[in-house]
Amino acid sequence: MTPAPRGHLTIGRSVALPVARVSVVAAIVVAALTVAAAVATLSLGRLGIAPSDLVSALTQGATGKQAFVLERLRGPRLVVAVGTGAALGLSGALFQTVTRNPLGSPDVIGLSAGAGAGAAVVVLLLPDVLPAPAGALAGAVIAMALVYVSTGTGFRNPGRLIVAGIGVHAIATAFTQYVVYAVERDKATVLTAYVNGSLATRSWEHAATIWAVLLVVVPLITLFTRRLTVSEMGDELAGSLGAEPRQARAVAVTLSIVLSAGAVAVAGPIAFIALTAPQIARRLTRLPGPHLTLAALVGALLLVLADLAAQQLPIPGNLPVGIYTLAVGGLYLGYLLTREWKKGSL
Repeated sequence: MTPAPRGHLTIGRSVALPVARVSVVAAIVVAALTVAAAVATLSLGRLGIAPSDLVSALTQGATGKQAFVLERLRGPRLVVAVGTGAALGLSGALFQTVTRNPLGSPDVIGLSAGAGAGAAVVVLLLPDVLPAPAGALAGAVIAMALVYVSTGTGFRNPGRLIVAGIGVHAIATAFTQYVVYAVERDKATVLTAYVNGSLATRSWEHAATIWAVLLVVVPLITLFTRRLTVSEMGDELAGSLGAEPRQARAVAVTLSIVLSAGAVAVAGPIAFIALTAPQIARRLTRLPGPHLTLAALVGALLLVLADLAAQQLPIPGNLPVGIYTLAVGGLYLGYLLTREWKKGSL
Protein backbone atom coordinates (compact mmCIF):
# COMPACT_ATOMS: atom_id res chain seq x y z
CA MET A 1 0.00 0.00 0.00
CA THR A 2 1.43 3.40 -0.98
CA PRO A 3 2.01 6.01 1.75
CA ALA A 4 -0.32 8.94 2.27
CA PRO A 5 1.03 12.13 0.61
CA ARG A 6 1.77 15.04 2.96
CA GLY A 7 -1.11 17.44 3.45
CA HIS A 8 -3.70 15.01 2.06
CA LEU A 9 -6.67 13.17 3.56
CA THR A 10 -6.69 9.62 2.24
CA ILE A 11 -9.87 7.60 1.74
CA GLY A 12 -9.35 3.94 0.95
CA ARG A 13 -6.45 2.97 -1.33
CA SER A 14 -6.94 5.50 -4.13
CA VAL A 15 -8.49 8.78 -2.94
CA ALA A 16 -6.20 11.50 -1.48
CA LEU A 17 -7.82 14.89 -0.93
CA PRO A 18 -5.71 18.00 -0.10
CA VAL A 19 -6.43 19.32 3.40
CA ALA A 20 -3.34 21.45 4.08
CA ARG A 21 -4.36 24.87 5.40
CA VAL A 22 -2.41 26.77 2.76
CA SER A 23 -4.12 24.77 -0.02
CA VAL A 24 -7.58 25.43 1.42
CA VAL A 25 -6.88 29.17 1.86
CA ALA A 26 -5.47 29.43 -1.66
CA ALA A 27 -8.51 27.63 -3.09
CA ILE A 28 -10.91 29.98 -1.26
CA VAL A 29 -9.03 33.08 -2.45
CA VAL A 30 -8.89 31.90 -6.07
CA ALA A 31 -12.59 30.95 -6.00
CA ALA A 32 -13.49 34.39 -4.58
CA LEU A 33 -11.46 36.12 -7.30
CA THR A 34 -13.25 34.02 -9.93
CA VAL A 35 -16.64 35.08 -8.55
CA ALA A 36 -15.51 38.74 -8.63
CA ALA A 37 -14.33 38.36 -12.24
CA ALA A 38 -17.63 36.68 -13.13
CA VAL A 39 -19.62 39.57 -11.62
CA ALA A 40 -17.48 42.03 -13.58
CA THR A 41 -18.09 40.02 -16.77
CA LEU A 42 -21.86 40.28 -16.30
CA SER A 43 -21.86 43.90 -15.08
CA LEU A 44 -19.42 45.93 -17.15
CA GLY A 45 -20.13 47.57 -20.47
CA ARG A 46 -23.18 49.04 -22.17
CA LEU A 47 -25.20 45.82 -21.84
CA GLY A 48 -24.00 44.98 -18.34
CA ILE A 49 -26.34 44.30 -15.42
CA ALA A 50 -25.67 46.46 -12.35
CA PRO A 51 -24.34 44.39 -9.41
CA SER A 52 -27.26 45.58 -7.28
CA ASP A 53 -29.70 44.06 -9.81
CA LEU A 54 -27.66 40.97 -10.56
CA VAL A 55 -28.61 39.01 -7.43
CA SER A 56 -32.34 39.53 -7.96
CA ALA A 57 -32.00 38.68 -11.65
CA LEU A 58 -30.25 35.41 -10.76
CA THR A 59 -32.54 34.40 -7.88
CA GLN A 60 -35.93 35.78 -8.92
CA GLY A 61 -35.69 35.52 -12.68
CA ALA A 62 -34.61 38.00 -15.32
CA THR A 63 -36.72 39.74 -17.93
CA GLY A 64 -36.08 42.00 -20.90
CA LYS A 65 -32.47 43.10 -21.36
CA GLN A 66 -31.33 41.25 -18.24
CA ALA A 67 -32.71 37.97 -19.58
CA PHE A 68 -31.01 38.52 -22.92
CA VAL A 69 -27.64 39.18 -21.24
CA LEU A 70 -27.89 36.29 -18.77
CA GLU A 71 -29.48 33.67 -20.99
CA ARG A 72 -28.12 34.44 -24.44
CA LEU A 73 -25.20 36.86 -24.51
CA ARG A 74 -22.88 36.56 -21.50
CA GLY A 75 -24.32 33.83 -19.24
CA PRO A 76 -23.48 30.79 -21.38
CA ARG A 77 -20.18 32.35 -22.41
CA LEU A 78 -19.20 32.75 -18.75
CA VAL A 79 -20.21 29.19 -17.85
CA VAL A 80 -18.20 27.86 -20.81
CA ALA A 81 -15.19 29.95 -19.71
CA VAL A 82 -15.28 28.55 -16.15
CA GLY A 83 -15.68 24.94 -17.32
CA THR A 84 -13.10 25.21 -20.09
CA GLY A 85 -10.55 26.90 -17.84
CA ALA A 86 -11.03 24.23 -15.18
CA ALA A 87 -10.67 21.44 -17.77
CA LEU A 88 -7.47 22.95 -19.15
CA GLY A 89 -6.02 23.48 -15.66
CA LEU A 90 -6.74 19.86 -14.74
CA SER A 91 -5.39 18.58 -18.04
CA GLY A 92 -2.14 20.49 -17.61
CA ALA A 93 -1.74 19.37 -13.98
CA LEU A 94 -2.18 15.72 -14.95
CA PHE A 95 0.32 15.93 -17.78
CA GLN A 96 2.96 17.89 -15.87
CA THR A 97 2.71 15.46 -12.95
CA VAL A 98 3.24 12.24 -14.90
CA THR A 99 5.97 13.70 -17.12
CA ARG A 100 7.59 15.58 -14.19
CA ASN A 101 8.17 18.40 -16.65
CA PRO A 102 6.89 22.00 -16.23
CA LEU A 103 6.76 22.30 -20.02
CA GLY A 104 4.75 19.10 -20.42
CA SER A 105 1.53 20.90 -21.17
CA PRO A 106 -1.11 19.76 -23.70
CA ASP A 107 -0.88 23.03 -25.65
CA VAL A 108 2.95 23.04 -25.77
CA ILE A 109 3.42 19.44 -26.92
CA GLY A 110 0.80 19.46 -29.66
CA LEU A 111 -2.23 17.87 -27.99
CA SER A 112 -4.43 20.95 -28.31
CA ALA A 113 -3.23 21.66 -31.85
CA GLY A 114 -4.03 18.07 -32.79
CA ALA A 115 -7.51 18.41 -31.30
CA GLY A 116 -7.98 21.63 -33.29
CA ALA A 117 -6.94 19.88 -36.50
CA GLY A 118 -9.38 17.06 -35.83
CA ALA A 119 -12.19 19.53 -35.16
CA ALA A 120 -11.32 21.41 -38.36
CA VAL A 121 -11.58 18.25 -40.45
CA VAL A 122 -14.94 17.31 -38.93
CA VAL A 123 -16.46 20.80 -39.08
CA LEU A 124 -15.32 21.66 -42.62
CA LEU A 125 -14.79 18.39 -44.47
CA LEU A 126 -17.17 15.98 -42.69
CA PRO A 127 -19.94 18.22 -41.36
CA ASP A 128 -22.65 15.56 -41.37
CA VAL A 129 -20.54 12.56 -40.38
CA LEU A 130 -19.21 13.28 -36.88
CA PRO A 131 -19.75 15.95 -34.17
CA ALA A 132 -16.93 18.39 -33.45
CA PRO A 133 -16.06 16.85 -30.02
CA ALA A 134 -15.47 13.46 -31.67
CA GLY A 135 -13.14 15.07 -34.21
CA ALA A 136 -11.28 16.94 -31.47
CA LEU A 137 -10.82 13.75 -29.44
CA ALA A 138 -9.58 11.81 -32.49
CA GLY A 139 -7.14 14.60 -33.36
CA ALA A 140 -5.81 14.73 -29.79
CA VAL A 141 -5.28 10.95 -29.68
CA ILE A 142 -3.43 10.97 -33.03
CA ALA A 143 -1.23 13.88 -31.90
CA MET A 144 -0.29 12.12 -28.65
CA ALA A 145 0.43 8.89 -30.53
CA LEU A 146 2.80 10.78 -32.84
CA VAL A 147 4.58 12.39 -29.86
CA TYR A 148 4.84 9.04 -28.06
CA VAL A 149 6.33 7.28 -31.10
CA SER A 150 8.62 10.21 -32.03
CA THR A 151 10.36 10.36 -28.64
CA GLY A 152 11.32 6.67 -28.73
CA THR A 153 11.02 6.59 -24.93
CA GLY A 154 7.37 7.46 -24.41
CA PHE A 155 6.82 10.39 -22.09
CA ARG A 156 9.82 9.77 -19.81
CA ASN A 157 12.47 12.02 -21.43
CA PRO A 158 11.58 15.72 -20.91
CA GLY A 159 13.85 17.05 -23.67
CA ARG A 160 12.65 14.60 -26.33
CA LEU A 161 9.05 15.18 -25.26
CA ILE A 162 9.28 18.93 -25.86
CA VAL A 163 11.10 18.63 -29.20
CA ALA A 164 8.67 16.00 -30.50
CA GLY A 165 5.71 18.00 -29.19
CA ILE A 166 6.84 21.18 -30.92
CA GLY A 167 7.16 19.23 -34.18
CA VAL A 168 3.69 17.68 -33.86
CA HIS A 169 2.25 21.08 -32.89
CA ALA A 170 3.72 22.61 -36.08
CA ILE A 171 2.42 19.78 -38.27
CA ALA A 172 -1.08 19.96 -36.76
CA THR A 173 -1.21 23.75 -37.08
CA ALA A 174 -0.05 23.63 -40.71
CA PHE A 175 -2.66 20.95 -41.47
CA THR A 176 -5.40 23.03 -39.84
CA GLN A 177 -4.43 26.10 -41.86
CA TYR A 178 -4.48 24.03 -45.05
CA VAL A 179 -7.98 22.74 -44.28
CA VAL A 180 -9.20 26.25 -43.43
CA TYR A 181 -7.99 27.77 -46.68
CA ALA A 182 -9.08 24.78 -48.76
CA VAL A 183 -12.80 25.26 -48.04
CA GLU A 184 -15.37 27.95 -48.59
CA ARG A 185 -14.38 31.43 -47.51
CA ASP A 186 -17.36 32.02 -45.21
CA LYS A 187 -16.79 28.84 -43.24
CA ALA A 188 -13.06 29.54 -43.11
CA THR A 189 -13.68 32.95 -41.55
CA VAL A 190 -15.74 31.38 -38.78
CA LEU A 191 -13.22 28.62 -38.17
CA THR A 192 -10.25 31.00 -38.16
CA ALA A 193 -11.65 32.53 -34.97
CA TYR A 194 -12.42 29.06 -33.62
CA VAL A 195 -8.93 27.61 -34.12
CA ASN A 196 -7.39 30.62 -32.36
CA GLY A 197 -9.53 29.93 -29.29
CA SER A 198 -12.72 31.93 -28.86
CA LEU A 199 -15.66 32.11 -26.45
CA ALA A 200 -17.77 34.42 -28.61
CA THR A 201 -21.33 33.25 -29.41
CA ARG A 202 -21.02 30.24 -27.13
CA SER A 203 -24.33 28.67 -26.15
CA TRP A 204 -25.75 26.51 -23.37
CA GLU A 205 -25.06 23.53 -25.65
CA HIS A 206 -21.33 24.29 -25.47
CA ALA A 207 -21.63 24.72 -21.68
CA ALA A 208 -23.37 21.35 -21.35
CA THR A 209 -20.62 19.67 -23.39
CA ILE A 210 -17.66 20.85 -21.30
CA TRP A 211 -19.42 20.34 -17.96
CA ALA A 212 -20.46 16.83 -19.03
CA VAL A 213 -16.78 16.07 -19.71
CA LEU A 214 -15.85 17.39 -16.24
CA LEU A 215 -18.69 15.42 -14.63
CA VAL A 216 -17.33 12.18 -16.08
CA VAL A 217 -13.59 12.79 -15.69
CA VAL A 218 -13.33 14.50 -12.27
CA PRO A 219 -14.62 11.48 -10.27
CA LEU A 220 -12.13 9.27 -12.11
CA ILE A 221 -9.32 11.69 -11.24
CA THR A 222 -10.41 11.69 -7.60
CA LEU A 223 -10.09 7.90 -7.47
CA PHE A 224 -6.66 8.17 -9.10
CA THR A 225 -5.19 11.03 -7.03
CA ARG A 226 -3.16 8.96 -4.60
CA ARG A 227 -1.24 6.99 -7.23
CA LEU A 228 -0.75 10.19 -9.23
CA THR A 229 0.81 11.92 -6.23
CA VAL A 230 3.17 9.02 -5.56
CA SER A 231 4.19 8.88 -9.24
CA GLU A 232 5.73 12.34 -8.80
CA MET A 233 8.53 10.68 -6.83
CA GLY A 234 9.93 9.03 -9.96
CA ASP A 235 9.40 5.67 -11.65
CA GLU A 236 11.76 3.62 -9.49
CA LEU A 237 10.56 4.88 -6.13
CA ALA A 238 6.90 4.91 -7.18
CA GLY A 239 7.25 1.35 -8.47
CA SER A 240 8.82 0.20 -5.20
CA LEU A 241 5.81 1.69 -3.38
CA GLY A 242 3.38 -0.21 -5.59
CA ALA A 243 2.15 2.75 -7.64
CA GLU A 244 2.77 1.05 -11.04
CA PRO A 245 4.14 4.19 -12.80
CA ARG A 246 3.47 3.06 -16.38
CA GLN A 247 -0.17 2.34 -15.61
CA ALA A 248 -0.50 5.63 -13.70
CA ARG A 249 1.07 7.53 -16.61
CA ALA A 250 -1.24 5.88 -19.17
CA VAL A 251 -4.38 6.68 -17.14
CA ALA A 252 -3.30 10.28 -16.49
CA VAL A 253 -2.46 10.93 -20.15
CA THR A 254 -5.79 9.44 -21.25
CA LEU A 255 -7.77 11.64 -18.85
CA SER A 256 -5.69 14.66 -19.88
CA ILE A 257 -6.48 13.99 -23.56
CA VAL A 258 -10.23 13.75 -22.85
CA LEU A 259 -10.20 17.03 -20.87
CA SER A 260 -8.14 18.89 -23.47
CA ALA A 261 -10.24 17.58 -26.37
CA GLY A 262 -13.42 18.63 -24.57
CA ALA A 263 -12.04 22.13 -24.04
CA VAL A 264 -10.95 22.44 -27.68
CA ALA A 265 -14.34 21.16 -28.87
CA VAL A 266 -16.21 24.02 -27.20
CA ALA A 267 -13.69 26.88 -27.31
CA GLY A 268 -10.87 26.01 -29.69
CA PRO A 269 -7.21 25.46 -28.73
CA ILE A 270 -6.86 28.23 -26.13
CA ALA A 271 -3.16 28.52 -25.44
CA PHE A 272 -1.17 28.45 -22.19
CA ILE A 273 -3.96 28.02 -19.62
CA ALA A 274 -2.99 24.36 -19.24
CA LEU A 275 0.68 25.35 -18.99
CA THR A 276 0.41 28.12 -16.43
CA ALA A 277 -2.49 27.10 -14.14
CA PRO A 278 -0.74 24.08 -12.51
CA GLN A 279 2.44 26.07 -11.93
CA ILE A 280 0.61 29.01 -10.37
CA ALA A 281 -1.22 26.51 -8.13
CA ARG A 282 2.09 24.95 -7.09
CA ARG A 283 3.63 28.34 -6.32
CA LEU A 284 0.62 29.42 -4.25
CA THR A 285 1.03 26.48 -1.86
CA ARG A 286 4.74 25.59 -2.23
CA LEU A 287 3.80 22.01 -1.30
CA PRO A 288 4.53 18.79 -3.21
CA GLY A 289 1.72 17.15 -5.14
CA PRO A 290 -0.25 17.69 -8.35
CA HIS A 291 -2.63 20.30 -6.76
CA LEU A 292 -5.45 19.22 -9.09
CA THR A 293 -8.29 21.12 -7.40
CA LEU A 294 -6.33 24.36 -7.19
CA ALA A 295 -5.06 23.98 -10.77
CA ALA A 296 -8.68 23.69 -11.96
CA LEU A 297 -9.70 26.79 -9.98
CA VAL A 298 -6.72 28.80 -11.26
CA GLY A 299 -7.47 27.69 -14.84
CA ALA A 300 -11.07 28.89 -14.48
CA LEU A 301 -9.92 32.24 -13.05
CA LEU A 302 -7.35 32.82 -15.81
CA LEU A 303 -9.80 32.12 -18.61
CA VAL A 304 -12.59 34.24 -17.08
CA LEU A 305 -10.11 37.14 -16.72
CA ALA A 306 -8.86 36.68 -20.30
CA ASP A 307 -12.42 36.66 -21.62
CA LEU A 308 -13.26 39.75 -19.55
CA ALA A 309 -10.33 41.51 -21.26
CA ALA A 310 -11.50 40.25 -24.67
CA GLN A 311 -14.97 41.74 -24.05
CA GLN A 312 -14.04 45.03 -22.40
CA LEU A 313 -10.65 46.25 -23.66
CA PRO A 314 -11.08 48.91 -26.38
CA ILE A 315 -9.16 47.00 -29.05
CA PRO A 316 -10.62 47.06 -32.61
CA GLY A 317 -11.59 43.78 -34.24
CA ASN A 318 -13.02 41.91 -31.22
CA LEU A 319 -9.99 39.68 -30.83
CA PRO A 320 -10.72 36.11 -29.67
CA VAL A 321 -9.77 35.20 -26.11
CA GLY A 322 -7.03 32.88 -27.37
CA ILE A 323 -5.06 35.88 -28.65
CA TYR A 324 -4.93 37.33 -25.13
CA THR A 325 -3.81 34.07 -23.51
CA LEU A 326 -1.28 33.62 -26.31
CA ALA A 327 0.23 37.08 -25.75
CA VAL A 328 0.66 36.63 -22.00
CA GLY A 329 1.47 32.91 -22.09
CA GLY A 330 4.13 33.32 -24.77
CA LEU A 331 6.16 35.48 -22.42
CA TYR A 332 5.75 32.91 -19.66
CA LEU A 333 6.80 30.08 -22.00
CA GLY A 334 9.93 32.05 -22.91
CA TYR A 335 10.75 32.37 -19.20
CA LEU A 336 10.25 28.63 -18.65
CA LEU A 337 12.35 27.63 -21.67
CA THR A 338 15.19 29.87 -20.49
CA ARG A 339 15.02 28.43 -16.97
CA GLU A 340 14.95 24.82 -18.19
CA TRP A 341 17.83 25.50 -20.59
CA LYS A 342 19.94 26.89 -17.74
CA LYS A 343 19.11 23.80 -15.67
CA GLY A 344 20.24 21.60 -18.58
CA SER A 345 16.96 19.72 -18.89
CA LEU A 346 16.51 20.69 -22.58
